[in-house]
Amino acid sequence: MATFNDNFSKQASIYAQYRPSYPHELYDYLSELTPTHELAWDCGTGNGQSAIHLADFYDSVYASDPSEAQITNAFAHDRVTYKVEKAEESTLKDQSVDLVAIAQAIHWFDYDKFYAEVKRVLKKGGIIATWAYGIPSINKELDVLIKHFHQKTVGPYWPIETRSIDQEYTTIPFPFREIEPPEFYIRKRFKMEDLLGHLLSWSATQRFIEQVGQNPIDQLRPEVEKIWGNPQLVKDAVWKIYLRVGKIPA
Repeated sequence: MATFNDNFSKQASIYAQYRPSYPHELYDYLSELTPTHELAWDCGTGNGQSAIHLADFYDSVYASDPSEAQITNAFAHDRVTYKVEKAEESTLKDQSVDLVAIAQAIHWFDYDKFYAEVKRVLKKGGIIATWAYGIPSINKELDVLIKHFHQKTVGPYWPIETRSIDQEYTTIPFPFREIEPPEFYIRKRFKMEDLLGHLLSWSATQRFIEQVGQNPIDQLRPEVEKIWGNPQLVKDAVWKIYLRVGKIPA
């Protein structure tokens, strides 16, 4: 990917409001893998949701993203330094990073250039971890609607890069000595508007709105209302995390 295609600036504030947070156990696990805890790099940080959690485990966090709008909407934290820059061209020092973390972002990167950068900045014994999640699961009826919306309604508007998420990150190149991680899940309590807001935050939904001139959520809403019942009713949403973890080969 030679140039940066900003798929998220327009919905950055929606993204920050409705995207789920990753479980504390994930960061706890990753921190246990690194011998030291001086610096973590949250690459493709988006709104900084991973960066502020990594700050619980590392002395400082360098959080970068090429989207200025995302950084503008990021969560402030005294141990997190935000930087607008590409993943492939960081200003980090050689062998300075304990953990390179990439949440829901690596599929946008130029793999060869980025992995060269990872190998430059990682300390000896340092860890790279990349993860993503797909669509939420709530209950059988809603899951059918969400899947149809994802694959059919806005399906043609997904960038080709996101196909690797549908394949659970099993197809991305990963030239590292892999560590088999345990399974992790995101769990969030949703009211009906939270679910609709989450679907609105999808880049494919935003592309649909831009190209068609209509909001596909407007057509989906009555179907969701019929199943959901009282819109204030709270339901459990679950996402499986697709996680790859590795070290630089000896």
